[in-house]
Amino acid sequence: MSILGMHSQENRFKEGLKNGDSLVFEELFRAYYAPMCDYCMRYVSDEDIAQEIVQDLFFKIWVRRDELEINTSIKSYLYMALRNHALNHINHLKIHDRYHQFIEMRAKTDIDYPTDILEEQDMERIMKQAVGMLPEKRREIFELSRFDNLKYNEIADKLNISVKTVESQMTKALDQLRKVLDKFLFWALFFVHLL
Repeated sequence: MSILGMHSQENRFKEGLKNGDSLVFEELFRAYYAPMCDYCMRYVSDEDIAQEIVQDLFFKIWVRRDELEINTSIKSYLYMALRNHALNHINHLKIHDRYHQFIEMRAKTDIDYPTDILEEQDMERIMKQAVGMLPEKRREIFELSRFDNLKYNEIADKLNISVKTVESQMTKALDQLRKVLDKFLFWALFFVHLL
């Protein structure tokens, strides 16, 4: 495709999104879906998860099409959005993965830990306290997502805020909770090494 043709296609994709043209959006999806799935595999090792992340991103782009401000090429915008979306997915998984790895490590040992700090009930209590320490609006967004299983666009509608705000607050919440979990694991492992 010539440079002029690519420029024309860029404008058509941007205008089509802005105007809610479902046919143009479908064409955009078909043009970028496969290469974006390949790109997403740099961040996740599972092809099904990569496809799910890309599909979810396209869904969110369509839902938020009225709010989008694309100041770069459509390709640059899509790949940057995909990178952020994949990293948010990874950050969310890290909280659960680290906890499960720790539980598996405990299961493989016969050590009776000398303190209740390593009990699962304590882990739940620590996480509840950490959630309770989140700023009020951030906590509300986190609870709607994790406990009520609402999607970002549903949370945005419910709280009358933008999806971008929901994504930003969820990223900050997960980062804060991950730091709490990291401290918990550090002290848990510290006590193990004291034995």
